[in-house]
Amino acid sequence: VQLVESGGGLVQAGGSLRLSCADSGRTLFSRAVAWFRQAPGKERAIVAAISWSGDSTFYADSVKGRFTISRDNPKNTFYLQMNSLKPEDTAVYYCGARFPVTDYDTRASEYDYWGQGTQVTVSS
Repeated sequence: VQLVESGGGLVQAGGSLRLSCADSGRTLFSRAVAWFRQAPGKERAIVAAISWSGDSTFYADSVKGRFTISRDNPKNTFYLQMNSLKPEDTAVYYCGARFPVTDYDTRASEYDYWGQGTQVTVSS
């Protein structure tokens, strides 16, 4: 069972990217999911999270108004739409699925399935 990420890459400041995280084994059923990122020399930090139903979302202050998290449960996939990208958004982005709990959490320790990570690089 594995989460598979796609959509990272190199983009100029002000540009957009859409990350996807697909579940091959129905691990997303009844689970909250989230996106984290890790820049060189820094800890993995929450970017956005969404509950199983999609009714509740969380965004880090640094991405509010620019990023949107969403999910398509029938497709076992969730997304991170990133607009107005800044150089400080450069990091490896990881998708995570929480222990079988429907509500999200902002702590990485609460997520037991992870994607392989995808590099996002924003040039100035």
